Amino acid sequence: MTIHSWKVLNSEYIRKGVRVDTCQLFGGQILEPLVLEYGTWVFLLGITREQQVILIRQYRHGQQQVLWEFPGGMVDPGEDPLEAARREFLEETGYSSDRFIETGKLFPNPGNQNNMMVTYLALDVEKVADQSLDETEEIEVYLKPLNEVLEMVRSGELIQALHVANLFMALMHLGRIG
Repeated sequence: MTIHSWKVLNSEYIRKGVRVDTCQLFGGQILEPLVLEYGTWVFLLGITREQQVILIRQYRHGQQQVLWEFPGGMVDPGEDPLEAARREFLEETGYSSDRFIETGKLFPNPGNQNNMMVTYLALDVEKVADQSLDETEEIEVYLKPLNEVLEMVRSGELIQALHVANLFMALMHLGRIG
């Protein structure tokens, strides 16, 4: 069986980073999917020398809830993803490390997004500064043992798919699974 790409007949931006494509499918049908254009994202799992995982909590408007997450954010134009991970980790938590390891690259939602997510593991992290948050950010930092973080996933407390994927990639690198 051959899987066919859709033929893009037209693309129209309805606002910056949001476009509607008019596509012809393999059977001739016309579809108008919405595409969200984002830059690369980075997420990381930071673990202290005492084996505590760095977690954050912040408000997420799509769900209108304060949610548990791992630190991360956007890669600035022209910025290396590793440097973005270091920067975001320091800004959001005040923690840093000399041991950042790339654990994977994933598509967050290829059905309607065009971006990549790069995941990292930071080992032997330590507090080196105060948070340096953007004016739109309110972030609380927590340290928890890895087994407690795993239980948070099991119980539905840590529920964001991208963050669970980040954890999965780190656990594979640590030899805890797979």
